[in-house]
Amino acid sequence: MIPRSSNRSLDILLVEDSPGDVRLTREALSSTRVENTLHAVGDGEAAIAFLRQEAGYGEAPRPDLILLDLNLPRKSGHEVLSEIKAEDALKSIPVIILTTSDQQGDIDKSYANHANSYITKPMDMGSFREVVSRIDEFWFETGRLPTKRTDS
Repeated sequence: MIPRSSNRSLDILLVEDSPGDVRLTREALSSTRVENTLHAVGDGEAAIAFLRQEAGYGEAPRPDLILLDLNLPRKSGHEVLSEIKAEDALKSIPVIILTTSDQQGDIDKSYANHANSYITKPMDMGSFREVVSRIDEFWFETGRLPTKRTDS
């Protein structure tokens, strides 16, 4: 666990086109026990630019974790996931699919493209906050994240 008193803050990239879901995620993560910074982008092309530090994202940090919606403008979440997992500099970053789709085809395709987890977003705010809290609990307190690469 990385407590709030630690000098290491985790960087999380949220790829989400719904401002409401961005706000809810930000609120839920602000009350977790792990210090974190949430970076949000609203489409698939911006996600890839952020990760490659291109097109206005030259100072973007390499995220410790990616929360990825599948239903995105400009480039789908499936395309983003495929690109992340195909690049040596990015493929070790855990990617959690966080989407409204509960279609088995989306689930299977996400895991086939090496998603680390697949979560269907709950429709009510309380349950959504609980899901984000459980992501925090598992990935930041129970599980171990890979070392953050600085050469990407």
